[in-house]
Amino acid sequence: MDYIIVPIIWIVLIILFIAFIASNIVIVPQAKAYVIERLGTYRDTWSTGLHFKVPLFERIARKVTLKEQVVDFPPQPVITKDNVTMQIDTVVYFQITDPKLFAYGIESPMAAIENLTATTLRNIIGDLELDQTLTSRDIINTKMRSILDEATDDWGIKVNRVELKNIIPPAAIQESMEKQMKAERERRESILVAEGKKQSAILVAEGEKEATVLAAEANRLAKIKEAEGEAEALLTVQKALADSINLLNEAAPTEQVIKLKSLEAFSSAADGKATKIIIPSEIQSLAGLATSFKEVMTDPKREQPKK
Repeated sequence: MDYIIVPIIWIVLIILFIAFIASNIVIVPQAKAYVIERLGTYRDTWSTGLHFKVPLFERIARKVTLKEQVVDFPPQPVITKDNVTMQIDTVVYFQITDPKLFAYGIESPMAAIENLTATTLRNIIGDLELDQTLTSRDIINTKMRSILDEATDDWGIKVNRVELKNIIPPAAIQESMEKQMKAERERRESILVAEGKKQSAILVAEGEKEATVLAAEANRLAKIKEAEGEAEALLTVQKALADSINLLNEAAPTEQVIKLKSLEAFSSAADGKATKIIIPSEIQSLAGLATSFKEVMTDPKREQPKK
């Protein structure tokens, strides 16, 4: 029986020894760092990988994450330069760069950052008026990040970014600001309406001006075309008259023909509406001859030819 119990004891001891050794094998994951102490004193900082911890002498004092972290602090009461109390809450983005300083530099890093953020914010806002506070977020963010980053260097913390999440002024101030914004919007609306009416009137006037100019231009062109037509007609008549004179000259008319044409022209003139007609002497003699010839032809005493 003793021969059976002894091997079992050895097997149990071996299993316990293996378990004990395995419990002291430590694997550090990615983006983590372990702070190791030996007999209560800082020994080393383990980075990602496989490590062996000396049993009973060494222990993991702190596990530190190396990822960028974000912490949202509750609203803090601050007073502006013009004595306006408002509530501002901040968001801080930070990263642990030195695990040893983070473990031993300060007791409660998050509480320290929160209090440091509150005091820094009060100092910065105390130098600004209300309007500057509402319009200078980027400046405030930059100043706070610089101050916090410098103060947290001794804690192994790097502050990457600080943002003002909300700026909450008092209810009375907020109501006054809303009324002011409403009045400003109404003023801009009135200006836009007036500008629109002005542009509309200008466009209408320009349209009427262009219409008048175009109408005058069209009238001018019509008169030019009409004058050109009359000139062309007159030129055609004169050319026809010149051609007729040339033809008449080429025909070499006798004096009797010329007198007969003069008589025809006189007859045409007599048929007009003129009240006074000046008759050339040649036409007068020709007219007298024609009258005498008519009287002779119509005289009843003229001898009738014998049958």
